[in-house]
Amino acid sequence: MATLFTPTRLREIELKNRIVVSPMCEYSAVDGHPQTWHLVHLGSRAVGGAALVFTEATAVEARGRISPADTGIYLDSHIASWRPIAEFIRKQGAVPGMQLAHAGRKGSTSAPWLGGKKVPPEQGGWEPVAPSTEPFDKDYSMPCALAAAEIREVVDAFHNAAERAFAAGFEVLEIHAAHGYLLHEFLSPLSNFRQDEFGGSFENRIRIVLQVVEAVREAWPARLPLFVRVSATDWKEGAWDLDQTVELSKRLKPAVDLIDVSSGGVVPGVQIPVGPGYQVGFAEAIRKHAAIATGAVGMITEPNQADAILKEGRADLVLLARELLRDPYWPRRAAQVLGEKIKPPVQYQRAW
Repeated sequence: MATLFTPTRLREIELKNRIVVSPMCEYSAVDGHPQTWHLVHLGSRAVGGAALVFTEATAVEARGRISPADTGIYLDSHIASWRPIAEFIRKQGAVPGMQLAHAGRKGSTSAPWLGGKKVPPEQGGWEPVAPSTEPFDKDYSMPCALAAAEIREVVDAFHNAAERAFAAGFEVLEIHAAHGYLLHEFLSPLSNFRQDEFGGSFENRIRIVLQVVEAVREAWPARLPLFVRVSATDWKEGAWDLDQTVELSKRLKPAVDLIDVSSGGVVPGVQIPVGPGYQVGFAEAIRKHAAIATGAVGMITEPNQADAILKEGRADLVLLARELLRDPYWPRRAAQVLGEKIKPPVQYQRAW
């Protein structure tokens, strides 16, 4: 059997294969509430054969959204909006997962097709928050630096969001600490200029991530898996790098079950050597040196490529994003390429 289609178990959750739908923002929510679009978008990927389907980056507080049209899990009313989506995913034989996120200084922007520029408060935006008062780029709002007491409020927001995610029926959580969003902003010396217990040294810069993981794990049932997405490198000298990521990953055990390994995003304009599987080496290194399961991401598009990553022990799961936007049924196509048979939904069996 192709390794891509072997089941794997994380705590008490079994994944039927190693294909994961990576979180992908849709910028189509209303006041944080997912819409019919999200049901169809996420549900199609579950029908398509993926084992684990993650929501987009879902904000733990209103000012933690990237845009006013981002999904959220910061209101009790969001639970009812998410519940039918999680239920539909599960009925298709996939596991519903939610990524908990806070955009930090990259918040209060418009959707990409509207330019992605800052949205002022009078147009439905807000003042974003960050470790320090340094905007991401010239087209982004000036953030307000979080006071120590406000950091505790953010940690509590992650805790409360985890409780709501469970109430909505999700079975895997991922904490977003990558791509230049709030938690990554604390990790990187390129965006964290604090002089208190949350800035300066490595120990101080990772403090909020450790606190968020502890708070989420406290709220999240012990039988259910918890992932953390990281940027393994900022792609700049003297910044957050692979060695620090490995050390952070060691600290996250045993609360965390898998490190979802991406890169970059904390500052604009860096040169990234993009190519097929260009981030897989980071997942391999973290898996080896931190002795923790990893997920590989980044231009994984071909079935044989994905299977080889797993077969060679470079990662434990593969997470696909753009390829699954192009083809929601990629897992079924991959099965044909690799000589595997997976059952279609009963409604589609007459076509097989």
